[in-house]
Amino acid sequence: MNVIPFDDSRLTAMGLLAEVYTGISAKTHQSFLAVGLSDIDFETLIRLARSPENRLRMSDLAAQTNLSTSGMTRVVDRLEREGLVTRQACPTDRRASYAVITELGTDRLGAVVPQHLHDIEKWFTGLLSPEQLDVFLDTLRVVRDAVRPCATAGAEFPSQRTPCDHEAEERISADLTPSE
Repeated sequence: MNVIPFDDSRLTAMGLLAEVYTGISAKTHQSFLAVGLSDIDFETLIRLARSPENRLRMSDLAAQTNLSTSGMTRVVDRLEREGLVTRQACPTDRRASYAVITELGTDRLGAVVPQHLHDIEKWFTGLLSPEQLDVFLDTLRVVRDAVRPCATAGAEFPSQRTPCDHEAEERISADLTPSE
C-alpha cells in the first residue's frame, strides 16, 4: 500500500497561499464593484498606472495578469469602449501595441485606491511587522520570478527583448493563424 503524506508542509504552503489570496480577494471585491470595475479591470488599470509612461505592451499585460493574449484583448476592448484605456502602436514593432491608461481610467482607479489601500492594510500588510513584510515580499518575488518569468514589463527596443517576448509573439502568431 502506497502511503501519501497528506501532512506535507508543501501542501500546507499551497493551501495557505490559496486561502489567503481568495480571502483577501473577497474582502476587496466589493470596493471594485462600487466604482464599476471588475477585479481584472482593476488589475489591468493598476498595472498600467504603475508602469513607465502608464503603458504596457499587450503581451506583457497579458502575462502579468495571467490572461491569454485574446483574453487581454477582450478586457482592453471593453475598457477602451468605456474610455478607461487607449491603444498605441509600438514605434519599433508594427505587430505590437500598447495599452495606455487614460485620464478617465486614472480617475476611476483613483476613486477606488484609497479604499483598496485601507483593505490591504487591514487584511494583509497591517498584520505583519515591517520586517515580516520585507521578507514576505522578497520571498514572493523569488517564487514569482521562477513561476512567471515573463510577467515583467517588456523592453522598448527589440535588442532588449527577452526569450519570453519571443514566446509571447509565437503565441500571438499562433492565435492569429487560421486553423485548418
